[in-house]
Amino acid sequence: MTIEIERRTLLQVLAASVAGGSALLDSALVLAQTTDAVTIGWPSDVPSWDPNQRFSPDSQPMFKLVFDQPIDQDPKLNLIPKLVKKWEFSPDGLSLTVELRDDVTFHNGDKMTADDFRYSFFERIKAGHAVDTKNSFRKVTDIEVKSPTVAVMKFSSPAPTTPNWLGFLGSYIVPKKYMEEVGVEKFREKPIGTGPYKLVEYQLNARIVLERNDKYWGPKPKLKRVTFEIIKDPSARVAAIQSGQVDLTINVPVREVTRLQREPNLAGEINPITRVILLQCRNDQAFADPNIRLAAHHAIDKAALSKAFYAGAAVPLSVPVTPGSAGYVSDYKFAYDPELAKKILAKSGYSVDKPAKIKFASTNGHFPSDYDIARAIQQMWKKVGIDAELETLEYAKYFELNRAAKLPEATLYSWDNASGDPEIFAGYLLSPTMPFSAWKGPEFGKTISELMAATDNKARIEGWKQLAKTAVEGGASIPLLQSVQTLVRKKKLDYVKYGNGWVLPSTMQWS
Repeated sequence: MTIEIERRTLLQVLAASVAGGSALLDSALVLAQTTDAVTIGWPSDVPSWDPNQRFSPDSQPMFKLVFDQPIDQDPKLNLIPKLVKKWEFSPDGLSLTVELRDDVTFHNGDKMTADDFRYSFFERIKAGHAVDTKNSFRKVTDIEVKSPTVAVMKFSSPAPTTPNWLGFLGSYIVPKKYMEEVGVEKFREKPIGTGPYKLVEYQLNARIVLERNDKYWGPKPKLKRVTFEIIKDPSARVAAIQSGQVDLTINVPVREVTRLQREPNLAGEINPITRVILLQCRNDQAFADPNIRLAAHHAIDKAALSKAFYAGAAVPLSVPVTPGSAGYVSDYKFAYDPELAKKILAKSGYSVDKPAKIKFASTNGHFPSDYDIARAIQQMWKKVGIDAELETLEYAKYFELNRAAKLPEATLYSWDNASGDPEIFAGYLLSPTMPFSAWKGPEFGKTISELMAATDNKARIEGWKQLAKTAVEGGASIPLLQSVQTLVRKKKLDYVKYGNGWVLPSTMQWS
């Protein structure tokens, strides 16, 4: 407890000194780093150390160090082998055969086999474990173990994005024998995986310390020790990188990236990634009125938001898909038109003098300038006749409220889709049966189910494009910007840049 209080006090002092221009930074204690260790300032903790429990995008870099996935992605987001050497669908799309490596061991020395694959993606779900994989692998009716290295996933209907999901959120192979011996709760306290690092220290919402697994089956990381300092406040993350307390941090305001770029020992980056900044919309309460939803969308000047908060680097979006992804609709534009917004609101009897009232939520510091964007949108809405009561919520609280269908009419959120597949954009955003969707209207359900079982990939992609446009035109989806990741690091710290924003210490080294 004393350690944590002192840590928080230091971060608060550092943050205050940055804001006030104090010379304290010049004399602040700078933690010495060796060439085989790194300290990272991270905005959020893992939800738990069961990597399949919650689909938490910002936890993936930590999970990918301790655990491995069946399939991986390269920096350009192509699917590549990992624990699975190769995979193949049956002609009817009702099964997927995977061949696993035979040289992989868990941290405790147990060998990984197809039994662990079956346990991770079928047995745990059937046993009722609280895992989000029950959604991504809901079509799996069985996984047949043919040998220690071969397994066949069987589906109730074609599941064309299964390979994508085997390299996406929550898809980690966990040890069947160990987890059954100690139980899920004990596993979370002392997790083991097959990854390049082992967890050696964990302080909830404070610190994660990992040490290199020297018996790792794959390429050995350059760094022996990795420390994540959980620093939720963006100004404190700025202070930590500027003072030298951390070697790299993410999701700081763009203006701070620009300022810190002038520091001789620091490098700052603004990287577009496969996330969409959007409004999660409900289909009830005040947003049951489509006129209010459409007016809210027409009133938002997305180009101005990008210029004000991201130096123009965040691409304004008309569909909830990032540019370059398969489902992006390049020739479709949803107009910014505040006068049209006023006319639409007037159809429902609302005006600047008699505004529609809604509730609006946003995180504060979870992704760059999130709360600033929310306040700007609030003012844009006020000008056309929408009075939004703005509240802040914690990143972890967002998931809790969304699952309980208790989010307000609109919530500012950064939707992650590391795979880039359009199903995981529009499909999971709008399916009324998914816990990730705030929209529970039934109008898209049948189309989504059909597209999720489509085996003709060209027709599947075109279907998702049409659904994305239909949802926007009906006010069910309000995409804003392609998300960017702001990153500041010491210049001598090199890392591999991924198009989905993964920041992996296993790729880092000091030059």
